[in-house]
Amino acid sequence: MPGAVLRDRGAVHVVGPGATAFLQNLLTNDVAALPHDEGRYAALLSPQGKIVADMLVTPAMTEIGAGFWLDLPRALVPQVVEALNRYKLRAKVVIEDLSDSVAVVAVWETDRPRVVGEIFRDPRHPDLGWRVICVVSEAEDIAARFGHAGMEAYERWRIAHGVPRGGVDFTYGEAFPHEASMDRFHGVDFHKGCYVGQEIVSRVEHRGTARKRVAPVILDGAQPDIGVPVTAGEIEVGVMGSSIPGRGLALLRLDKAADAAAAGVTLSAGGAPIRVA
Repeated sequence: MPGAVLRDRGAVHVVGPGATAFLQNLLTNDVAALPHDEGRYAALLSPQGKIVADMLVTPAMTEIGAGFWLDLPRALVPQVVEALNRYKLRAKVVIEDLSDSVAVVAVWETDRPRVVGEIFRDPRHPDLGWRVICVVSEAEDIAARFGHAGMEAYERWRIAHGVPRGGVDFTYGEAFPHEASMDRFHGVDFHKGCYVGQEIVSRVEHRGTARKRVAPVILDGAQPDIGVPVTAGEIEVGVMGSSIPGRGLALLRLDKAADAAAAGVTLSAGGAPIRVA
């Protein structure tokens, strides 16, 4: 029952009478019908449909109206807060960066943890476990109750389950949701209606025109470095992302990888052979 304080994650609090409609009109997933103690995987996109930031969203207990926690990469918090305030206009919401006062803890291989905080299951994969948003002073104690494992252990668990990480397996500001496999990890609702970038995402979905995608790969040799090109002979077909011994993630051109497989050409990254899982 490992637990880890995810110090690379930040927390943004969006609260107020207009919070539900505000986020519903911005994010890729449906948060309007989100029950307490559940989470959604979602992204804020640019008008061109590219991922500004991906995040986990869960309702927040508040006395001044509907509220939500956004659990997202801490390095992106200032950019996201600025973007949300830019879209705010007359919406009755308060947007706060609370990353210095609350922490995000991951707990996996256990039933729902009985601790104080906002608790929800990670919606991307059933085995990723639980997220706890709690006050900073209690984070280490919560992780320790489940066998303090550290961020490195959580990263190994994530990679083993083929779940991409933004900034490592795909590039913020460049990748579309399909390229980051957000559609496969329950991060896009194709029936919820309009949001920023929705037209492009819907077009890719309905036309089936996603040429690149983060895919799990099997490593038959040494772990390649992040960013190493994936090649089929002399042809570059993608780029390597995060990995652990034997497993990894790579952003691949699907058509070129398929052509290589049909021709019996082995893919490699940094000289080590790899196979699409």
